[in-house]
Amino acid sequence: MYCWCKFPAFGWVTETIEDTRVSIDEAEKHNEQSTIYNMPMELLELIISRLTLEENLRASVVCKRWLKAAISVRVADKPPWLMLASTCDDDLIEFYDPRTRKSYWLELPELRGCRACHARDGWLLLYSFQTQSISFLSPYTRELIKLPTLELASQVVAFSAAPTTTSCIVLTVKNISRGLVAISTWRPGGSEWTTVNFQNRLPFVSSTWNKLVCCNGLFYFLSLTGWLGVYNPEEQSWVIRTVPPPECRDFIFAKNWWKGRFMAEHHGDLYIMYTAPSLNPVIYKLDQINEVWEEMKSLGGLTIFGSTLSSHARKDLLGMMRNSVYFAKVLFYGKRCVSYSLTDCRYYPRKQSYDWSEQNPFECIWIEPPEDISIFI
Repeated sequence: MYCWCKFPAFGWVTETIEDTRVSIDEAEKHNEQSTIYNMPMELLELIISRLTLEENLRASVVCKRWLKAAISVRVADKPPWLMLASTCDDDLIEFYDPRTRKSYWLELPELRGCRACHARDGWLLLYSFQTQSISFLSPYTRELIKLPTLELASQVVAFSAAPTTTSCIVLTVKNISRGLVAISTWRPGGSEWTTVNFQNRLPFVSSTWNKLVCCNGLFYFLSLTGWLGVYNPEEQSWVIRTVPPPECRDFIFAKNWWKGRFMAEHHGDLYIMYTAPSLNPVIYKLDQINEVWEEMKSLGGLTIFGSTLSSHARKDLLGMMRNSVYFAKVLFYGKRCVSYSLTDCRYYPRKQSYDWSEQNPFECIWIEPPEDISIFI
């Protein structure tokens, strides 16, 4: 019996086999890459169309064919528009597009004597202090939906979805006494509000400047003291989360600090932001697992549009709008919206400080853009 490994003459066989395997692997790899790079354009567009905007941008730098395919199927999100109340007594309302820096106008007599309280899915929630009437208004279609009357004194109000959907819930929280809050809800088709009182922990204080937002079917309520209340409409339960308030001592001592807070949600994530004159904004994201507020040095391409009444967040925006915060303030006669870049760690346009307490928070609100701009004057 012979052992082939003892004969050096046969060593080249093993080496040749190994070289052949390497050559085959390289050939297969080359063929695979050629197939990927030269696949039919229709198939390539179909694959790239499933990618996020960030992944689409990465794919576009592979080669010219991929660039062409990526551009053809690229879908960027649209930023919300800023609706500005008229400074005169007329019914002309301005809508400002922060992306194009252009303004559009609509005559909306439905807003006369009313104040916008919240905006979502292209709808406004309006309240009249004189008649205590509450209504939904789609400013682009002029559709008006009236709700049962309810006195809204010092409480904030929000809704979960467009009133034309079955998932719509309107909610407001009112402080009754020490340790007691009243939560009122309304659903489309209801003839009256449903109000239930809940026991409350003392550190939780209700105020006009509290923040209320709906996220994944739950209503999150940020109090002046930084505690987070959560209302579950399906279970009709109210609980104060054990999440400690974020450390914002520098902001707490600022003038009218409560006017510089904003809260937004995006795909199940909750964000809060603190601002103050002479200080850069600080943004926190709620860590639902560890029950803590995590300070964000970057938004990972997210863009937040902050205002007192309702704040929004967008993920797939193009250009310099990514990883920034846009505020409800327009300067230079409509030439620019005040923003803060987390990438550059600075305001645009540059200024020593921005004091949001100097601006009437109820004169502007972010709202989804229209599908057709031909409706404007």
